[in-house]
Amino acid sequence: MKQIIAPVLAAASLLAIGATARAQEVVKVGLIAPMTGPQAAAGRQMVAGAKLYMALNGNTVAGKKIELLVRDDTGVADVTRRLAQELIVNDKAAVISGFGLTPLAIAVGPLITQAKVPAVIMVAGTASIVASSPYFVRVSFTLPQQTAPGAEWAAANGIKTVVSMVSDYGPGLDAQNAFKAKFEEKGGKVLEQLRAPLVNPDFAPFLQRAKDLKPDALMVFVPAPVAGSVMRQVLDRGFPEAKIKVVGPGDAFDDEQLNAMGDGVLGSVTSYNYSAAHDSAENKKFVAEYRKANNETRPNVIAVGGYDGMHAIYAALAKTNGDSTGPKLIEAFKGLSWESPRGPLTIDAQTREPVQNIYIRRVERKDGELYHIEFATYPNQKP
Repeated sequence: MKQIIAPVLAAASLLAIGATARAQEVVKVGLIAPMTGPQAAAGRQMVAGAKLYMALNGNTVAGKKIELLVRDDTGVADVTRRLAQELIVNDKAAVISGFGLTPLAIAVGPLITQAKVPAVIMVAGTASIVASSPYFVRVSFTLPQQTAPGAEWAAANGIKTVVSMVSDYGPGLDAQNAFKAKFEEKGGKVLEQLRAPLVNPDFAPFLQRAKDLKPDALMVFVPAPVAGSVMRQVLDRGFPEAKIKVVGPGDAFDDEQLNAMGDGVLGSVTSYNYSAAHDSAENKKFVAEYRKANNETRPNVIAVGGYDGMHAIYAALAKTNGDSTGPKLIEAFKGLSWESPRGPLTIDAQTREPVQNIYIRRVERKDGELYHIEFATYPNQKP
């Protein structure tokens, strides 16, 4: 009997908390991020972006004080799920956010649906996540959204054959399949699709296989925290000398790690929704303030995700005049539109997904540093 009653009581607790209109003066926002473990770099950037938004915009919205509760899930889905439940039940968080990897976001889907608590995805990019719960909203990107414009550009600019190498999990498969579909639609040929393990990856055999096939280009997707490692191996194996270009979404050329990759990446072309060199007043302010607050570290797309995630939460609360009841708040996210450091950003009212520009960027030297310089734009891309 205890085994039956305990889950029922837990479910009732979640529903009661999620359905209650939060009249308190403090609105708690849980931010679950991998602050330790292999994905710690992603967690650090995400939290830094969120905290910067609050530092620049204050901690009150519609008369309510915003309290940010940061929790470390170490990049493990079971921990993410437990922390989400604790934030909802014990801390009475009105919103949870973060999610540095796809499995971490998927883990909380049933919880937020049951509790009717919105969850803002700041990073995770697998296309199917948001559709798994009516309480998910995303401010980051999807991999098909990032990758298809780059494939189209590659096919139009002299690249005829490609081998793709990706990390073997949701975003990697999305990136690989989206690239192949668009590239071959435009007349190119993907010679082979290679997949490296996400955990403890050894890229060497995959890179050797790719080089042996002698494509015009290697398309790479890996999570941003391992970008430096994989690009060092690409350069060490002589891809530039073999005249094999490296293309794909920008994760493998992470902004924070770009300078450490060295001149071997000069000229590399990628497609992405953000560059630290994006030429706008909003981004120049964001980069300057971020560097000032973070020991001159350069922000990357993950930092922008944290920053924009907090913007969306503030804007939704302003729209509801401070009412943080779950059903009202999730409705308020729909249709939000603003000028982000990345450019114009809209949360699609039907899909709760970001609509944004995707830029084609080339690695160039600027003011003594390596940057992604945007030279073409695919505007208003939907996931």
